[in-house]
Amino acid sequence: MTAPIRPFVDGSVRVGAALIGVGTVQFVVAMAVAQSGYPHYSLLTNYISDLGNTATSPLHDVFNASIVGLGVLGFVGILAAWSGFPRGGGRLVGLSLLLLASVAAVLVGLFPENVNPTVHGLASLAVFAPGGLGLVIVGTGMVPTTHWSSYRGASYLLGVITLVSLAYYAPTQATNSTFDPGLIERLIVAPILVWAFAVALHLARLPVRPRVRVGSGASRLRS
Repeated sequence: MTAPIRPFVDGSVRVGAALIGVGTVQFVVAMAVAQSGYPHYSLLTNYISDLGNTATSPLHDVFNASIVGLGVLGFVGILAAWSGFPRGGGRLVGLSLLLLASVAAVLVGLFPENVNPTVHGLASLAVFAPGGLGLVIVGTGMVPTTHWSSYRGASYLLGVITLVSLAYYAPTQATNSTFDPGLIERLIVAPILVWAFAVALHLARLPVRPRVRVGSGASRLRS
């Protein structure tokens, strides 16, 4: 059985892949850096957004700038790499949802939890829900017979983990009864980051369409 053929893509797909990958990695690194400077920060009980709290997080600027960068790089990267994803309604709807999540990530960084809790909370929800749903919908276009086949199940699984975790997390926020909110929030966010990095690597490995020199054919005819 032969492996699915990987089609040629435009050079912009490689650029988009790089932006998505860099955006994801820099955010993970920034979280680690901000955590290291936050006294007694707990991955289990502290929210991710606590790292951007301007009153309690010593390195809040690092985190907030990083999540804005994640949103901007993700948005531009998705647009640049658009043609590299499988065609169809899954691409249109799924990537549009991920673009929405990218814009919301920028708002999360611009409006920290202690500065504007309402906007911050709505923006966070607009990252979580469209992000998880976007993964599932994009996965519908990853047909088993294509080079995306090995990513189909993973896309579904990661999206479902995000959505199931969010379904538990969201109702408990009103009553402050979330069990280990930091852990649950990471179960919402981590699948999206893992998916983004894995997809960026796959897009970066796709062969780029060779450039055709304008006028080369006419020159050969004259020679």
